[in-house]
Amino acid sequence: MRLAREQEVEIRRPPQFRPGERVRATRHIKNDGTYPGREIGENLVRKGEEGYVRDIGTFLQQFFIYAVEWIDRGTVVGMRARELMSLDKADLPCRAEENAKQGTAR
Repeated sequence: MRLAREQEVEIRRPPQFRPGERVRATRHIKNDGTYPGREIGENLVRKGEEGYVRDIGTFLQQFFIYAVEWIDRGTVVGMRARELMSLDKADLPCRAEENAKQGTAR
């Protein structure tokens, strides 16, 4: 019997976002105690806010952490990929749309 569920090692793949990329928060992010100067449980980022990826780091040699600068708030908050969506890539057509335009299906 396994005691803990194995998690995928995210850093084996390239990062989902690049520095300078515009992103939107997909969830409310509260301080878990790692953000200095703020109370635990205090909102750091609200769902729907937009910011820019400033830097990329790793956590536990397993996950990417994206340092996102939230311009309206004047803060930088470390976020996971699942908490973000790209606004720069949103305008790009998906592969299915490209294939439909070219008349090919894959």
